[in-house]
Amino acid sequence: MAVVPYKDDTAGKKSQVAHMFNSIAGKYDFLNHFLSAGTDIYWRRKAVSELKALRPARILDIATGTADFAIETLRAASADAQVTGVDISEGMLAVGRRKLQDKGLTHRIQLEQGDSENLPYPDDHFDAVTASFGVRNFENLSKGLTEMRRVLRPGGKLVILEFSKPTAFPLKQAYNFYFQRVLPVFGKMISKDNSAYTYLPESVQAFPDGPDFLAILREVGFNNPAWQPLTFGISSIYTAHK
Repeated sequence: MAVVPYKDDTAGKKSQVAHMFNSIAGKYDFLNHFLSAGTDIYWRRKAVSELKALRPARILDIATGTADFAIETLRAASADAQVTGVDISEGMLAVGRRKLQDKGLTHRIQLEQGDSENLPYPDDHFDAVTASFGVRNFENLSKGLTEMRRVLRPGGKLVILEFSKPTAFPLKQAYNFYFQRVLPVFGKMISKDNSAYTYLPESVQAFPDGPDFLAILREVGFNNPAWQPLTFGISSIYTAHK
């Protein structure tokens, strides 16, 4: 059974996820930095460094949200690179567009509402496809990854940053306590959404991380998938090529 934000809602996961992110969009960036003690910034920069050798000119950022990762990719992109960010939540995109306006980046980054499992882009189009803390929210993980591969050009690179689960004692126990007991309380208090930060740890627990995710990348046709745990396995970078 799929993990969904609102268990009493009969809508599918995709619709529920869009509603959830619309609900918390205004507090999302603050909560990201607050609940991770700023570590999310380091994680993004580490993931983007995987693109430096490629210097991509056309980048697609999946589940772009408020565009933090899309902005970060410019550090590793070519001087004239264009970034497209796609997300299912118009509320998150509205926050992202204001951010791009403030930073003077609207000529470099375009944000579009869309379904990451049915991308409106041609085959073999992008030099790099990225996703930051978004793929675990896919209704159909294999379908979403297949779409990401379809729009990636041959030789292009996939970079995914996603939460994972520490396995070593005592970090595993401390992590589970924080994720299941502390984070939902603060998340609910600040975001005013009763379910969003309960869904977060549930979705992380359900996500096939590490070697299991590498196996899925291979199944959908990616080449040379690799896995790099960060901060004792709290999050992970996954890379692959087409």
